[in-house]
Amino acid sequence: MKKIFFLFLILGVVACKDSKSNTGLEQVQKSKLIEVFRASKTNYPSISVHRGGKGIKHYPENSLETLRYVNDSISAIFEIDIAQTKDGSLVLMHDNSIDRTTNGSGLVKNLTYKELKKYSLVDDYGNQTNYKIPLFSEVLKWSKANNVILTIDIKRSVSQKDVIKAIEKAEAKDISIIITYDVEQAKSAHSLAPDLLLSVSARNDEEFDRLLKANIPTENMLAFTGTRLSDKSLYQRLHDNDIVCILGTLGNLDKQAEAKGEKLYLQWKKLGVDILATDRPFEAHKAINN
Repeated sequence: MKKIFFLFLILGVVACKDSKSNTGLEQVQKSKLIEVFRASKTNYPSISVHRGGKGIKHYPENSLETLRYVNDSISAIFEIDIAQTKDGSLVLMHDNSIDRTTNGSGLVKNLTYKELKKYSLVDDYGNQTNYKIPLFSEVLKWSKANNVILTIDIKRSVSQKDVIKAIEKAEAKDISIIITYDVEQAKSAHSLAPDLLLSVSARNDEEFDRLLKANIPTENMLAFTGTRLSDKSLYQRLHDNDIVCILGTLGNLDKQAEAKGEKLYLQWKKLGVDILATDRPFEAHKAINN
């Protein structure tokens, strides 16, 4: 009888632990953005600012000061690029080197953050500013305080895990979207952070089919449909799954709008595009809101 009693006691303790564990899983809070960015809703920005703001005189790309400047003018989300220094600091930088966007020279991975701070950022017209390369943690802190949404492009030399840890440390998952470029990256990011919204590549039906087979919930998907116009049927299919569509107008489509008229931005929206990822945020915003 004593053996039977102890067996039931052990089973009871194990069951209790399992119950607590399951409860803990259920209590994991998903990013609020998962509910905000639904095709069935409209209360999200329609503009995504490429590299935090490009081509703006005296305001360099991937700069905290540029984020502030654009955010003061229009409602938008901001795409930023994350690189990693020699000493492991996460910073905003698109290129492997600092040559193009600062008055310094060298590869980011070969420089410490202390060394990076010696240099100043340069705008797209070659004008040197007083602005410095910002830490990712600084941008997360500012974005969280101002309810500014970031789509985060992780450079190939940087691990998703390090970036997600930084987001978690800053308690900034409600303003953070991780960008992925293929199914494997999407699967990896979702495995590391099932509570985050992901920007996934869905440029055609085949890519979307592969994403569906990856067992990533569609509610975790924000679909980047590429930098060319897709058939209207793709946008409709994504909408049927309640997925928001992003079109990258940066590059050729922005040039078309500049040459032929800003009304093109509104035409693309009418095709089924929800968000325009652009290098011309002020013009695109005005075109679709007037």
